[in-house]
Amino acid sequence: MSAVTDAVPRPARPNPIGQSVRDSLVVAKRNLIRMSRIPEMIIFGLIQPIMFVVLFSYVFGGSMTIGGTTDSGVYREFLMAGIFAQTVTFATAGAGAGIAEDMHKGLIDRFRSLPMARGAVLTGRTLADLVQTALTLLVLAIVALLVGWRTHTNVGEVLGAFGLLLLMGYAFTWIGALIGLSVRTPEAATSGGLIWLFPVTFVSNAFVDSDQMTPWLRHIAEWNPFSATVQACRELFGNPGVSTSGAWPMEHPVWASLIYSALIIVIFRTLAVRKYRSATA
Repeated sequence: MSAVTDAVPRPARPNPIGQSVRDSLVVAKRNLIRMSRIPEMIIFGLIQPIMFVVLFSYVFGGSMTIGGTTDSGVYREFLMAGIFAQTVTFATAGAGAGIAEDMHKGLIDRFRSLPMARGAVLTGRTLADLVQTALTLLVLAIVALLVGWRTHTNVGEVLGAFGLLLLMGYAFTWIGALIGLSVRTPEAATSGGLIWLFPVTFVSNAFVDSDQMTPWLRHIAEWNPFSATVQACRELFGNPGVSTSGAWPMEHPVWASLIYSALIIVIFRTLAVRKYRSATA
């Protein structure tokens, strides 16, 4: 007499990549819902870049020399790529503060206790910040059009420029994530985020022509990843301010922007996920 034993099939192991994507989207949805319930976060995030547009355009516009002219209209077109880039990078401070707040409240520890992909919490957070940044850019572009900014290329190149801006913003958000995981309070994360952002954005070609800087400062500005994205956007928008420098990032700004952003994502995502695994509230 023989007994037939039916083997119980083992449950299929989940695809780690698919699980990571699903977990990241769930966390991103959670952060987007939270943002929608606190509209002042979005409103205050819009006020600062709009103020920069108005102040730089009308207060400093007539005193800036771009391409041999002090025409304020020329400066507005020169300025907008820098304002767009500054807006997406300053979102980094908010991302760091948000992660530091989650750490302070113990939310990160709760996520770490769940059976979810290790990097999903940070990836979801950065994706949610990317969506908010995209909305901010949309509103800022409308304001820029109202004050006289215009593009002189086709739609594909304009969209490509905004794509580069969002990619750089996403890359810098990972720097903010690492800072947020490395400090104890949201206030410290905000301060730590702004300390390095100011020299990165102002020692660049965002607001002034780098060709007019002293040689040593011009070299720093030309090899600044932020400057590469600004220069790429000016080329893709067809705006004035194309540099005559022989520095490689200024001669090939689109490629330089892509390479810089990819390197920043790879390096700082790796460091942030590693810090997340060992972080304690």
